Amino acid sequence: MATTTEHATLDQAITQLETGARAWSLLTLAQRRALLRRVHATTAAVADEWADTASESKGLAPGHPLRGEEWLSGPYAALVAIDAYADTLGALAEGRSPIDGVKTGTAPGGRTVVHSSPLTATDRLLLSGYSTEVWLEPGVTADAARRAAGLGQRHPADSGGVGLVLGAGNITSIPSLDVLYELMAFNRVAILKVNPTQDALVPVFERALAPLIEPGFLRIVTGSGDVGGYLTRHPSISHVHITGSEATFRAIVPGLSVPITAELGGVSPIIIVPGEWSRADLRYQAEHVVTMRLHNSGHNCIAGQVVLLSRDWPQRAAFLSELRAAYDRAPERPVWYPKSDAKTDAARAAYPDAARCGDGSRTLVLAAPGDAEALETTEYFSPVLGVVDLPGTGQEFLDAAVAHANDRLTGTLGANVLIDPATQSALGSVFERAVADLHYGTVAVNSWTAFGFLTPTATWGAYPGGTLEDAPSGIGIVHNAFLLDQVERTVVRGPFRPFPRSVTSAVRGYGLSVLPKPPWFVTSRTGAAVCEGFTRFRIDGNWARMSVVLVKAFGA
Repeated sequence: MATTTEHATLDQAITQLETGARAWSLLTLAQRRALLRRVHATTAAVADEWADTASESKGLAPGHPLRGEEWLSGPYAALVAIDAYADTLGALAEGRSPIDGVKTGTAPGGRTVVHSSPLTATDRLLLSGYSTEVWLEPGVTADAARRAAGLGQRHPADSGGVGLVLGAGNITSIPSLDVLYELMAFNRVAILKVNPTQDALVPVFERALAPLIEPGFLRIVTGSGDVGGYLTRHPSISHVHITGSEATFRAIVPGLSVPITAELGGVSPIIIVPGEWSRADLRYQAEHVVTMRLHNSGHNCIAGQVVLLSRDWPQRAAFLSELRAAYDRAPERPVWYPKSDAKTDAARAAYPDAARCGDGSRTLVLAAPGDAEALETTEYFSPVLGVVDLPGTGQEFLDAAVAHANDRLTGTLGANVLIDPATQSALGSVFERAVADLHYGTVAVNSWTAFGFLTPTATWGAYPGGTLEDAPSGIGIVHNAFLLDQVERTVVRGPFRPFPRSVTSAVRGYGLSVLPKPPWFVTSRTGAAVCEGFTRFRIDGNWARMSVVLVKAFGA
């Protein structure tokens, strides 16, 4: 239990933040942009320690091939977000909309699309073949979107008070990204309660975010659930944001007297649209699926969990063979998140015929639609991957898979769709309507939804409509560096094939990429070096060193 002394310390921190909230309201947009530049410098200074501490806390020893994950999902994600917010502040300070000059378009259902990345030649090279789009709510025009972009920074003197951010325990950039969004979108200073799994990183966070801590815009605290409970009921807290589990959200909501936003995860589908795939396609996309499940050992709110596969696809057996092989050969790593073993045991109890893969910590479930309820309604947050068969091919299968994902799977955070260019071309507008019909906050086509998480000018969060009574994936969005209003979702698009096979796809107008294999794939041999190199480039912009990294990328 939190003690009286601990309560007094928390009270003092909140009092300091109240003063900081007034100070924030006095800063000009140019001053805020300069402050973020300082945060970039202090974050860059601790990037090595950040990645090393995160890796070691997750049991990834020096030299482990997956340490690159901690570079990308830690300091890299923080640095690119800081830069993107600074650019938005710069535009607003000059009297421009943050999306002036950004391409817009339309999507089915009267939706306006903001093409949120890539925006620079650098991004077109480093993230070759990948793009993100922010889809606005139906009826919002491009002109209205430009006028509204900026959210709280359009009225910088209006204070949002003091907010509480309950930090995630799995991905190390999430706490700082959530704090930044509170500050940028709502002019709300924050007290960040760090999840105990990230206590080792608190000294790193304190140095990275020192320019926000010193003037009273941020305080970082640690402790058990009692500390979080005390803060959620504190009379000076004006808002609560949590990235965590639905169970924690349910424990907070009763008696809460202030608004709450949340990102709570869910069961994410991977829809495999049947087509005519080469053997190389089968192997590559099997590794893609395994990456969606095994990144961070499956401890991700956006981890792919249920593969929706056509029972009528002639290549079904060949794909499953490649999937099992990729699941077995991915590098071994600890299953480190608290209570994950119990979640895996529950899956194995529900499906006693499930295969144990790799070192035995991974579980592969083949379930008929009538026997898939546990798989489709339990976010296992561990290395549990399921396959559910559905009938049909072409549009028949696609329609069935979209309906199944919407109606049977718990949550609305993210959905993934893998489709070859010939099949996508044949489906034409039918495919885009299917994307629109998926009720998910991020939909990834030939990519993993986590790419949207890493892209600061994309948005992240549940599909709109969550309530205090029914919010399986949460309420509201985060990231959103353009500070767009009335957002419905993000759509990520990637190449079906890597370089050099992507050249044949590009002839059809689909996804040319110069990447032989994305460095975030768990099967990438050079992923650790390339992810570190990408991060260092975001720090120093040194093209000479980056050219060496790109050469390494071709060894993936």
